[in-house]
Amino acid sequence: MSDTGIPAALREALEEAARARRLLVASDYDGCVSPIVSRPEDAVPDPASVIALEAAAALADTEVAVISGRELAVLAALSGLSAPVTLVGSHGSEFDTGFAVEVTDEARALLVRLIDELRGIAARFPGSTVETKPASTVLHVRNADPDDAVTALECARSGPGAWDGVHPTEGKSVLELAVIETSKGHALDTLRERLDCDVVIYLGDDVTDEKAFAHLRPDAGDIGIKVGDGDTAAGFRIGDTDDVAAVLDHVATARRGVLGA
Repeated sequence: MSDTGIPAALREALEEAARARRLLVASDYDGCVSPIVSRPEDAVPDPASVIALEAAAALADTEVAVISGRELAVLAALSGLSAPVTLVGSHGSEFDTGFAVEVTDEARALLVRLIDELRGIAARFPGSTVETKPASTVLHVRNADPDDAVTALECARSGPGAWDGVHPTEGKSVLELAVIETSKGHALDTLRERLDCDVVIYLGDDVTDEKAFAHLRPDAGDIGIKVGDGDTAAGFRIGDTDDVAAVLDHVATARRGVLGA
C-alpha cells in the first residue's frame, strides 16, 4: 500500500516508534478504521485497515487496540476484529472484563430516564434517532435537517445532559449521555500499563479522541494522529480513512523490519 497520504515527518516518527521495546497501536473505529456513514449500523471497516491491524497484532511485543464509543458487543460484530486485537467500547469504559466503573442500580434507573427523554426529543425532530447502550444513550442527528439538528442537540444538552449524575460527550452530529464517567484517555493509560507498552500510537477523528491525545506522552515517543479537520492536541494530521489504512500498514511494515519478522 502506498504511503502517499502520510506526511514525511509522520513517516519518520512512525519508524522511530516502531523501534520501541513494546509498542501499542490504537485507533478509534468510526471515521478511522471505518468511514463515517449516515446509518451507524452500516459502518463496516476498511479491509486494508483490518489487514494492517491484524498484521501488527501478530508481531512480537506489539499490541493493537480499537477504542470506540460503540458498545463493545456492537464494535466486535461490526469490525469483525477479535484477539489478539483488543477491543474497548463505550468511549474507553467497557473492556472484555466489564466496565471500568461499576454501573449501579441507581445509574441504571437514571439511564432509563435518559433514554425516555432523548426519545421524546428525537420524536420532535425528523431524522433524529436514539441509540441505547449498557451505560449510556446517544442522540444521533446526522440525518436530521441541519437547523433541527442544532436545536435537538441543544435540547438534549441543556435538558437531560445537565442532570446530576450524567456525563455528556459531544461528537460529530451526536450527543452521548452516560451514567458513568468515560474517557478514551483513561483507557489508553489502562492498556499501556496492562500490556506493558512504552510507546503508544493513537489515531482519532472526533472530539472524544482529544481525551486520548491528551494522555499521550510525546516526550516518550508517543504519537497522536488526527484524522480530518478540526482543532486537535495531536501532533500529526492525516486526511481520511484511506490515509489511516496507509499509516497502519506503514507501522506494521516498519515494526516487522525492526523485529526481523
